[in-house]
Amino acid sequence: MCVRHVNSISCGSRVSKPNKTGIARIADATGYSWSGLRAAFKHEAAFRQELYLLFVLTPVALWLGDSGVECALLIGSMLLVLMVELVNSAIEAVVDRFGGELHELSGRAKDVGSAAVLISIVNMFVVWLLVIVG
Repeated sequence: MCVRHVNSISCGSRVSKPNKTGIARIADATGYSWSGLRAAFKHEAAFRQELYLLFVLTPVALWLGDSGVECALLIGSMLLVLMVELVNSAIEAVVDRFGGELHELSGRAKDVGSAAVLISIVNMFVVWLLVIVG
């Protein structure tokens, strides 16, 4: 539960101070990002599988790519899958947190997030196919 204070917002053990700037803000944002990555790795099997695929296929992408652009496309398409999976996981967590009962909009939100992951995976396959064939 988040509680508003005069100059900050407290959510559990975290306190978010909107007046931080510069390096302090960047350091906090980086810490929150690492926390999110750790949480996704711990709780999301699909994220772990896609991350393992990235580790396995990155050397293959570097070997297959004839140019820096091709290597960037191959690796970037895999990173895009991870990014969309993170957004989908965030949507699912919020829906599960606030929507304990079955609701059409909750199901739609989860389905749309899942569809975004599917499209990013199709994109990855198309990029890899075009680089390999072309």
